[in-house]
Amino acid sequence: MLPVQDTHGNARSGIPMPSTVKKAPSSSVRMSLSGPALRAPYIPPVGSGPSSNPRHSVYRSQNANPLLQSTSKPNYGRTPLHNSTRRGSIWTGNAVIAAPSGSQTLKDPRPIRERAYQSKMRQEIFSWLHATGYEISIQTLTNITGKDYRAMFQHLVNLIDPCYPFEPKVRFEDEFQPALRALRYPFASQMDNKWLAAPGSMHSWPALLAVLHWLVDIGKVRRVRSLFPCFTRLYQARLQYLESDDSTLQNVERIPEEFHEPMHHQALAFEYFSEAYIAFFHGADVFTEQDKALEVRYAKKNERVLNDLEEQKEQLAQLQAELAQLQTSGAPLEKLQKAHGYLVSDRAKFHDVLQRFESRKKHLIDTIAHEKAELNMRAMNLDQLKSEHNKLLDTVKAQNLTPEEVARMNSDHETLSRNLEELKHKISETQKGVMSLEVMMTNRGAAAEEALDLYTNLLSSLGLFPPLAAPFEGVDLTLQLNLATTNVSQLLIGEDIRKVIKPTLSAVAELKRTKRAEVESERIKVDNDLDQLTLECENVYEEVREVEKKVVVLNEQADELRDAAQQESMVSNAEAARLERELAHARTAALSSGMGVKSRLQALQFDYREQQAKIARLKDETIRAIAKNSNEIALFKEEVSSRLRKLRDFVEEGG
Repeated sequence: MLPVQDTHGNARSGIPMPSTVKKAPSSSVRMSLSGPALRAPYIPPVGSGPSSNPRHSVYRSQNANPLLQSTSKPNYGRTPLHNSTRRGSIWTGNAVIAAPSGSQTLKDPRPIRERAYQSKMRQEIFSWLHATGYEISIQTLTNITGKDYRAMFQHLVNLIDPCYPFEPKVRFEDEFQPALRALRYPFASQMDNKWLAAPGSMHSWPALLAVLHWLVDIGKVRRVRSLFPCFTRLYQARLQYLESDDSTLQNVERIPEEFHEPMHHQALAFEYFSEAYIAFFHGADVFTEQDKALEVRYAKKNERVLNDLEEQKEQLAQLQAELAQLQTSGAPLEKLQKAHGYLVSDRAKFHDVLQRFESRKKHLIDTIAHEKAELNMRAMNLDQLKSEHNKLLDTVKAQNLTPEEVARMNSDHETLSRNLEELKHKISETQKGVMSLEVMMTNRGAAAEEALDLYTNLLSSLGLFPPLAAPFEGVDLTLQLNLATTNVSQLLIGEDIRKVIKPTLSAVAELKRTKRAEVESERIKVDNDLDQLTLECENVYEEVREVEKKVVVLNEQADELRDAAQQESMVSNAEAARLERELAHARTAALSSGMGVKSRLQALQFDYREQQAKIARLKDETIRAIAKNSNEIALFKEEVSSRLRKLRDFVEEGG
């Protein structure tokens, strides 16, 4: 039971291309224990049609070239794709039960239908599974399911041959009998894949239980713990290594999205070459899908870095714009000084307004005090008149007068009363007129104050508070209202309205109208310039569209040149293939007829070399034409972009 040297090599440093396939050197790595994997003839896929690159045969030799063998795919004649792919077992030692030869069918001599023997097999299977680290209960073996049976079967097979290639995506029914044949199970022909749908049924469980028991016996016999004491540690170390995330495993599924390890790059390269190798065996000469998958994987790797780069570019553009704005704008000190000047002028204006309101408040307080004093004085006069009236009544009562005197006094009293009533009526009418006049005066004073406030606000909004600009330096346009004065000419405090303020305002209005007319003419001029620039931009856009049409025509011509070059390349390839066939036929004829046709063979060889040179020349010319057209298109796009940038800068400077 000695292992044979690895004939596969299975080195992960790279895979040769189909044109340079060589037999890999032998290595000292331990091989599988279950014997070599059998090879079946390669059958082309249905509906694939004839291949454009015909092969001489659709059969694959059985282990003729180890580099062309793979057990990880349903088709044969492939190289391993992943590091996890198992190679075929090449154990050639003695088996416990020899495999049947030819089509001979053996009957299982074990009493697998007896309950006692089944109980013994279950107990041995349970003990062996626990001894090998597989956790299971005895009830699972009593009431088995398809999932549990597959897990136990794969575990026992892996104990016998750790390199056996189980595929997770392949159905268990498709792997069951090939695994038994590879392990030389003598009764593999009696197995039915339909039993695996319900392995615990009465008719299928004895045979399936016997398979597990046979695998246990094989595992015990081939257990290398007693033969090789150090193999256990090596096997555990190997399992730990395979279960680890070490980058040297070159497992593509464990490669993170962002990586920098050289082994990860080698793993992706090995994956790419493997897929391309398989596509080559299927007759493909261009590996577009593999290139696209590799580009997508590296684009996913560089996605975050590119996003960070774009964000940093945007931040750089923003910072550059802020820097340019700071450089073009004035110094902050000048802005602050200008704002300080505005604030100082506003403060002076505010103080003036505050003084006016304070004077108005003082005037109102004085008016209220005067009215209160007058009211108190009139109340005192009313009390004095009431006391005099009472004294007069007492005096009249104390006098002894005749009826004539009383009548005369009554008539005089009535006359005086009527006169008094008339006087009171006149006084009340006079008071009403005075009150209406006071109300009217108050209303007109309020309206005058509002008009004066509006006038002051207009002066503030128009910036006409003193000091005024030249030529009105000594003119003060502010006015104040003094309602407490009895002189009409002193109601307004300030410059004369007719002689100073009104002519000054008329001159200021005329000056503003002149400036407005100048600004309007300047605006019309700028609008005219802008319309001309807009017209020029439209003309440039028309030119750009014409140039784009020419670019489209150039691209179509480049595509036509490329298609023509491809057609010529196909024709040249066909001619080369024909010449190869004629060359082979010539060689055969030369071998049969001797040296008589040697000259024809040399002529064909010369033709073949000329065709190869023609193909190379056509490829070079096509590549040069494509490169030239691409360069011209790039230069044209760059020139158009520069012209558009200059036009945009010119428009921005003009605006």
